[in-house]
Amino acid sequence: MTAPRLEIDLDKIEQNARTLGERLGNRGISITGVTKATLGSPEIAGAFLRGGLSSLGESRIENIEAMRGAAVPARMVLLRSPMVSQAERVVAHADVSFNTELEVISKLAAAAEEAGWTHGVVLMIELGDLREGIMPGDLEQAVRETLRYPSLTLEGIGTNLACRCGVVPDAKNMGELSALADSIDVTFGQELKIVSGGNSGSLAWALSGASTGRINHLRLGESLLLGREPLHRLPIDGLHTDAFTLIAEVIESKLKPSRPWGEIAQTAFGEQPTTTDRGDISQVILALGHQDTDPHGLQAPAGIEILGASSDHLVVYSSQDSLRVGAEIRLRPNYSALVRAMTSPLVTKFMKRQRSGTPATGGNVSPFERRA
Repeated sequence: MTAPRLEIDLDKIEQNARTLGERLGNRGISITGVTKATLGSPEIAGAFLRGGLSSLGESRIENIEAMRGAAVPARMVLLRSPMVSQAERVVAHADVSFNTELEVISKLAAAAEEAGWTHGVVLMIELGDLREGIMPGDLEQAVRETLRYPSLTLEGIGTNLACRCGVVPDAKNMGELSALADSIDVTFGQELKIVSGGNSGSLAWALSGASTGRINHLRLGESLLLGREPLHRLPIDGLHTDAFTLIAEVIESKLKPSRPWGEIAQTAFGEQPTTTDRGDISQVILALGHQDTDPHGLQAPAGIEILGASSDHLVVYSSQDSLRVGAEIRLRPNYSALVRAMTSPLVTKFMKRQRSGTPATGGNVSPFERRA
């Protein structure tokens, strides 16, 4: 079989979706399964749906279009703020988009009016992580402007934490989001359907037993795919952490010095190399590099240590007998390595599924309405 390749266990992803869906459903929280790390894979989207989810989140409209083309039967949510230049495509293919800019909202309204249907809008609020978001003091005006357009439906509000600056979701910032939702309800006389409390980084708070207030929705990617929470990358109890395996082939295996010689400058990717003199070692090169994945995000099996990488080569040390050319090494990717491997056309994706069945019913159903 060709290498490099990603072996993807769809059954394990389905089970992760079902497990978290049930746990959060018991807390009154629905899930949008985020497929952006998988390039909008219809197969992985299908695993989410079989696990009981009913809405899918993406950052790229191109991936939503691909899933629409594959007839994936889900509510589609565009998570990254839409580009003005893509307003017509967003309205045509996404049921809902997350927004922060009034100019973009105006363009979406015009595109939806021309298309003859309504488009759902969630307004994102800045609560400290300093990525996207309307400042809380400007939210009321943004709501008022959004409600002016008959071709738009204000679905709710949300926030994003733990991404750019690593701000931890907690009782304080989640309480602030709930209070803002209450304020909007009172001011405008309508109850917001969605109060989205963030991503997989919000799981510890959401499952802690503390009051969830108005928070009734999360967008989950890493936890469903890799079974880990992103604050500390710890495994989540009861979830599979091995749904993805990256396999690479040995293209060189030799006994070499453990330290380079000659004048040392930066590597091809601007790093300053550090090495330890261990004498001659069994050095192995795998046909895998920065062009295929994030080498820093790979976990090697026992007895193998990753030493470094260039565009096309992953250099490892084997404490075992020298690995032969043509042998395959199985590596475990973290989220960063997974994203890059999934988006690389040079990495073959091999989907495995043993169980069969139809999408689950009565699971973690999203309150987002799917456009007919």
